[in-house]
Amino acid sequence: MKSISHKPSTKKHITIPLYLTNAVFFTLFFSAVYYLLLQWRQKIRNSIPLHVVTFSDITAIVTFFASFIYLIGFFGIQSLQEDILDEEEIILKEDVVPSDCHFASPKPKPNKFEAADLVTHFPDEDEDIIQSVVEGKIPSYALETKLDDTLRAASIRREALQRTTAKSLAGLPLEGFDYDAILGQCCEMPVGYVQIPVGIAGPLLLDGSEYSVPMATTEGCLVASTNRGCKAIYASGGANSVLLRDGMTRAPVVRFGTAKRAAELKFFLEDPINFDALELVFNSSSRFARLQNIKCAVAGKNLFTRFSCSTGDAMGMNMVSKGVQNVLDFLHDKFPDMEVIGISGNYCSDKKPAAVNWIEGRGKSVVCEAIIKEEVVKNVLKTDVSSLVELNMLKNLTGSAMAGALGGFNAHASNIVSAIFLATGQDPAQNIESSHCITMMEAVNYGRDLHISVTMPSIEVGTVGGGTQLASQSACLNLLGVKGANKEDPGSNSKLLANIVAGAVLAGELSLMSALAAGQLVKSHMKYNRSNKDESKVSS
Repeated sequence: MKSISHKPSTKKHITIPLYLTNAVFFTLFFSAVYYLLLQWRQKIRNSIPLHVVTFSDITAIVTFFASFIYLIGFFGIQSLQEDILDEEEIILKEDVVPSDCHFASPKPKPNKFEAADLVTHFPDEDEDIIQSVVEGKIPSYALETKLDDTLRAASIRREALQRTTAKSLAGLPLEGFDYDAILGQCCEMPVGYVQIPVGIAGPLLLDGSEYSVPMATTEGCLVASTNRGCKAIYASGGANSVLLRDGMTRAPVVRFGTAKRAAELKFFLEDPINFDALELVFNSSSRFARLQNIKCAVAGKNLFTRFSCSTGDAMGMNMVSKGVQNVLDFLHDKFPDMEVIGISGNYCSDKKPAAVNWIEGRGKSVVCEAIIKEEVVKNVLKTDVSSLVELNMLKNLTGSAMAGALGGFNAHASNIVSAIFLATGQDPAQNIESSHCITMMEAVNYGRDLHISVTMPSIEVGTVGGGTQLASQSACLNLLGVKGANKEDPGSNSKLLANIVAGAVLAGELSLMSALAAGQLVKSHMKYNRSNKDESKVSS
C-alpha cells in the first residue's frame, strides 16, 4: 500500500506574540519622539539650524517613521497570521488521509458549536430568504405576511437567529405547534415553544363538585403538596367558596388647566344623575361589558377615574378599555379642555401590587373555606391544630406585617395561581395581583378541628380570548369543565374558574403550612425538588 505523507508547509508562522511586538514598537516610537524633542529644544537654545542632523538624529527619525507606520497598521499583522493559518488548514484538508487508510487524521479541536449544529440545509428559496433576514433586507417580523406560512416563517426566523448569534437553539422545539393559532393574538416573531410539564392535583371537592386541577410547573413538590391538601379537604367533607365581586377595571388619567376643573369632572362622574348616560355610552362597546361604577381620585390638576365593569367569560382588559375610550370621547364634548394623558394611569391597577386592588378588588373577589377534622390533621397532614394556628398567626399575619407585605398574608398562594394560570392560558403577569391573599386559621369545635380560609380580592381570569384558545390550554380548561364561553349563563365559566383557583390555593396553603409546622419542608424538597442527573453530563 502506498504511504501518504503530508507536504511540509512552505510558509512560516510569525512566532513573535502580537502583544510583545506592539510593546517593542510603542517603546521605540515614544523613545524616538522624546529624543527628537530634546534635540529640537537644544538646537533652538544654541541657534543651530534644524536641518543640521547627526547620525543619531537620522536613526531617531527613521525609528520614528518605522514605528509610526507599524502602529497605524498593526492590526494587519494579526490578519496576516489568520490568513496564513487558514491557508495551512486548507492544505491539510487537501492532504487528509483517505478513510480506507490505517493512518488516523489529527483530532480537531472541539468548538462550542459545530457548524452542522448551527446551519441546517434549506431549499434554495428559503436559503435566500434566510440570508436576506440575516443581512437585514427582510424584517424578521414580516416573514408571516411575506410567506403566508407561519411554520415556515418560524423556521426561517429561527435559522436566521442561529446564524446571526452563533448560538444553537437545538433544545427548543419547533415542530408540533399550531403557529396559526397565535398569529396576531398571542406571540410575535416565534422561533419555537417552551415545554412545561402539567401535573394534576385532586380531586378537589369544592361546593359539592370534584375537580382535577391542572398545574403547569417546573417546581418539584408543588403538585404533590397541593394534592395532599386536596386529599385533606376531601376527607373532611370538602370546601365552600363564595364569589364576592366580579368587575374588571381600567383607570385613565386626564389633565385640566386647574385643579378646580379636575374636581368638577370628578363630581360629574360620581353624580348618580349622570350614571345612566355614562353607562349607555360604555355598554355600547360590547355585548358583555356592563359598567358597574366609577371611582375618582384627584392629584392636583390631574384626575384618575377607575371604571369597573363585568366582562362575561373574558378576562376583559380589552373590553373595558374600549368602553373607557367611548366614555372619554363622550366627556370631551362636555369638557373640551380635558386632556387625556393615558387610557391607563396605573390606578387600575394592572400587573402591579397595589392597595387599590387589595381593598376594592379587581377581576373576581373570592373567599374559600373548609373545616379540617382533627384526625385528618393528624393522619394526613402529620401535625396538630394548635401548631397550625400558631404558625399561621406568626408567619402569615405577623411575619408578613413585619415585612410590610401588600396582599401577601399567605404562605405561597402565587405558586398555585401561577401554575394554574400557565396551564389554562391566563396572563402570567397578572399572577401579581391575582395572588393577593390572606390565609386565616383558627381552632373550632372546642379546639379539635381547624377552620381555614383564603380571601382573594383580585383573581383575574377568563375562559375565552388570549391563550385560552390554544390547544393545550383549552384541554386543561375542558378538564375543569369551563372551556370557552357559557352561552346559557355568560360569565359563569370564568367565575367558576376563579373559585377553583381559590380552592386550589386553599389546598396548597393547608399542605405547606402543615409541612412547616411538622418540620418536613426541607426533607420533602430534598426528596422531590432536586435533580438526580449528573449536570456535567447534561450540559455536555
